[in-house]
Amino acid sequence: MTSSIIPPLHKKTRTGPSFFLVGPAVFPMTDSGMKEINKKQKPSLYLGGICFLTGECSRCGLSAASQGRAAIEAGIKWVQLRMKDAPRKDVWEAALYLGGLAREHGATLIINDYPDVALAAGADGVHLGQDDMPLEEARLVMGGKLIGISTHDMAQAKEAWAGGADYIGFGPVYRTDTKDAGPEKGIPALAEICGAVKIPVVAIGGITLQNVRQAIGAGAGAVAVSSALYTGDIRESAGRFLEILKDLQDL
Repeated sequence: MTSSIIPPLHKKTRTGPSFFLVGPAVFPMTDSGMKEINKKQKPSLYLGGICFLTGECSRCGLSAASQGRAAIEAGIKWVQLRMKDAPRKDVWEAALYLGGLAREHGATLIINDYPDVALAAGADGVHLGQDDMPLEEARLVMGGKLIGISTHDMAQAKEAWAGGADYIGFGPVYRTDTKDAGPEKGIPALAEICGAVKIPVVAIGGITLQNVRQAIGAGAGAVAVSSALYTGDIRESAGRFLEILKDLQDL
C-alpha cells in the first residue's frame, strides 16, 4: 500500500525552489545572432542558471565537499554532489555538510545517483542517469523532491518529461574530457530539445566561459559545469560565469 505522505505520480508537488521555463531561440550562433536572441528573449534561468558538478580533481587538490563549499560561497545556487567511486557513507557525510551550507546560502543541493542518500541527508533532490533507478520508482522514493534525468536524445528527453521529471540534462553539447559521454550533440540539437519539452533543460558537456551564451541562447534553463570551475580557482571562475549570466539577464 502506498503511503499517504507520498504524492500520487500524476501530481507535480515539489518542495524545491520554483522554476522558470525557457523557450528555444533559433538564431545563428554568431555575435549578431546572439544580439538578436538577447533582443527577442531575455532568458529565465532555472535554479540560478548554473549547476556545479563536483568531480575528481587531482589538480585542484580539493575534495568534493570542499569544491561544493567554494562554489556555494562564490554565489553558485545549485550544486550537484557527484562522487562516483566513493563509499555511500562518504557521499552521505559530504551531503550533510553541503546541505547545511546550501540552506545557509539559499542554494539547492542535488545528489547524483542515490535517492536514499539524498533523502537521508535532507538534500533537495536527486539526479539520475539512464542506467540508474527508473524515474517512476524514484518518484515513489523521493516524493515531491526534485528529480533530474540525464538524456542524450529526443526520445529520452520526451520520456523523462512525460514521466514526471522536474528537469533534464541534455548532452554532451560540446566535446568533454570529464567523462565518456559520447559524441557531442551541438547547439542545434540542444535548441530542438528545448523546444520539444516543457520542463527546464540543463545543457551539459564542454560548457565554458566562451560558449555559455550560446547554450543559454539555444533555450537552456541552465548549464552544468565541472572542470570549467575546478581546474582553476573555483571562486574566480564561478564569478566569471555569474557575470555572464547577469549580463544576459540585464539586457
